[in-house]
Amino acid sequence: MLNRLRGKTELQKLQSQYCKLVKSSYNLAIKDKDKSDHLHKEAIKILDQIKKIEHQL
Repeated sequence: MLNRLRGKTELQKLQSQYCKLVKSSYNLAIKDKDKSDHLHKEAIKILDQIKKIEHQL
């Protein structure tokens, strides 16, 4: 219950942002390959941050 009051943790925020970027990248892949690749690269950077945080836990 207290976790709901505190809001999202940094890990949860990164995971949410990663999911949004991957979905956007996938949806743009058909229309604009360059933008899709750019979003995918950003998602990979966020995934690296997620892995670092999970490794610390």
